[in-house]
Amino acid sequence: MATSPCSSSGVSSSSSSGLGADAGLEIRTRSVEQTLVPLVSQITTLINHKDKPKRSDKTLQAIQRVGQAVNLAVGRFVTVGEAIANENHELKEEMSIACIEARRAGETIAQLTDVASLDHPESDSHITIFTDKTGVVKAARLLLSSVTKVLVLADRVVIKQIITSRNKVLATMEQLEKVSSFQEFVQIFSQFGNEMVEFAHLTGDRQNDLKDEKKKARMAASRAVLEKCTMMLLTASKTCLRHPDCESARINKDGVFHRMRLALEQVIEIVTDSRPNGENEVAPISIYTGIKEFKNKVEGLRENLYFLSKENLSTMLEVILEHTEDFTDSAYTSHEHREHILELSKQAKMELEQLVSVWMQAQNQKTKDLMEDLEVAILKTCQCMNELKREVHSAATSLAADLLKYHTDHMILKALKITGVEGNLEAVAEYTCKLSEQKEQLVEMCRLLRHVSGTEPLEITCIHAEDTFQVTGPQIISAAETLALHPSSKIAKENLEVFCEAWESQLSDMSMLLREINDVFEGRRGEKRVYLSLPRPGKHNANLKTLKPVKLDTEEQAKIAKLGLELHLLTSDVDSETEKWEDQENEIVQHGQGMSSMAYSMYLFTRGEGLLKTTQDLFHQAEIFATEGMKLASALQVFSEQVDACIQKTRNVMTLLCQLLPICSRLMRKNKAGNGYLKPAPPWREGRTRTGTNAHTPERRVEMFGIKSLENHLTKMTFLESK
Repeated sequence: MATSPCSSSGVSSSSSSGLGADAGLEIRTRSVEQTLVPLVSQITTLINHKDKPKRSDKTLQAIQRVGQAVNLAVGRFVTVGEAIANENHELKEEMSIACIEARRAGETIAQLTDVASLDHPESDSHITIFTDKTGVVKAARLLLSSVTKVLVLADRVVIKQIITSRNKVLATMEQLEKVSSFQEFVQIFSQFGNEMVEFAHLTGDRQNDLKDEKKKARMAASRAVLEKCTMMLLTASKTCLRHPDCESARINKDGVFHRMRLALEQVIEIVTDSRPNGENEVAPISIYTGIKEFKNKVEGLRENLYFLSKENLSTMLEVILEHTEDFTDSAYTSHEHREHILELSKQAKMELEQLVSVWMQAQNQKTKDLMEDLEVAILKTCQCMNELKREVHSAATSLAADLLKYHTDHMILKALKITGVEGNLEAVAEYTCKLSEQKEQLVEMCRLLRHVSGTEPLEITCIHAEDTFQVTGPQIISAAETLALHPSSKIAKENLEVFCEAWESQLSDMSMLLREINDVFEGRRGEKRVYLSLPRPGKHNANLKTLKPVKLDTEEQAKIAKLGLELHLLTSDVDSETEKWEDQENEIVQHGQGMSSMAYSMYLFTRGEGLLKTTQDLFHQAEIFATEGMKLASALQVFSEQVDACIQKTRNVMTLLCQLLPICSRLMRKNKAGNGYLKPAPPWREGRTRTGTNAHTPERRVEMFGIKSLENHLTKMTFLESK
């Protein structure tokens, strides 16, 4: 049975095996962890074999096969490690020592398990696994320690590649900031684009390989900033070159460079697991997290009445209720939600007081009645906290849904573009004020959503969204001011378009984030699969094919990255359109949303993110996408046929009316002339066209036109006229 090597401080092992962990080695990536799993499994099998008096030939052969397999695997593994060492001289000494130790340990295990040819291994002078189990354990510990060290050193190569790539990007950015001519800018930006593609792929691999979901989310946020800012940097720099004396253009450009540098720095913090000046990261506190921890403590009283103090529980609740003030103090929280949150907060205090009272009594006298009362108090307290959690979730998500729907038409952005082209500085100033108000609304929305996001990665995504709105808002304003000052400038217009698209894209991303938050709340969130990203030595690609897929060349990467970005923009457009439908349960809308979600997964695949990890996953997703497309086509055909039927029947009605009205006119003239036997026809009533047919069937829709009734009346009128 395999033991898990997933300890953050090294390789953990079962006590029965006697394998120790090397506290100096920290495994931060899944690729290192997954490479160790089969080795740990084989070694544990050897050490945990049953010491039976009689051993069959089959058992002896099996032990020898496992020992040989371990040695061969270590040999291949060490060959790769040595190749990596030769290509990275700063690691060569450490890597060589680790490789020597691993090879020696593998050979020792092979010798100790060389028992298949021995009839009586315990009586032979040859030392084996049966005569020296301590030696096997020692060799196994050395092997795991040295192999882990090789893997961790190899992982440092990946980190070095990312740092080197970041440094190249930074150096080129500095050149871009200083250029003074378009020709020079175009040449340097071309180089910058290639460097960004390389950096994106390296960091994408690393992001998916990280074990820590929180770090993975932070990496995704930083990479998203870099992706969007690359286009902003292009247009902002061109605008500044075109209008070198324009202050708003300079502010716009400086903002982009500053944000990119911050994102690059955060990537390095994540991959090196370090922060500037040794600062500790302050984790954001959310209401969900607080409630979860509070409930765990309360429910822990069932097992132990003495493991915490009443002051601790009271303090935890106070912190939670302080955070609910973010909702009750918000100008955007509805009156109904505010009142419910305040009521539940008051109730939570009362329930805790009752719980503490019973708890203190139970500590002094543990009777059956008191324990039953304690159980009731625990259940009531937890139920109250669940209701509070549900209420703040409803407040945050309903606000988000309303705001996103309200701002889906992007009217302010459209007005800024129009007034900017007109050179209307006064109107631009008016709409920038409105955009600032919208920004404050969206920032508040992100803050409230963070409290109810349910997971740390989603909390980080909310923080990233808040930061994006905070930064992008002023950038749109400076871009709009530049255009208003230079209304005939095509590049200034293009620059404003790019920043507006970033704003619209973030709004679209918020719709997706809201769906994810609701999925977590309702328990629909799925697990992600493992992705490996260990380095490959340039001259020994064949040796590590199982560790990492072969990469595309730079040109192919750039092409796919461009297609992926176009796919992302299209999914944003589709999401924006489907959200405009009032009937979200409509079959067409649901199929459209499903296809958009799948297309977004494919876009994430081009960035090395998301749940699609292999080309096989991508092809399977494409098949499902095609199936969903067929369903949409079927729904559209039904809708089209219904529309067609409506138009056809309308035409038929009008044709009948053209025939009926002249006849009615002639009959009325005859009636006035004295033909008293002609009585005015009774008015048509809605009930005459009602049938037992379902109102939603195509037949019912057709009958609602009253065509058969009109035809009957036409026949009667024609008959009367003939008389």
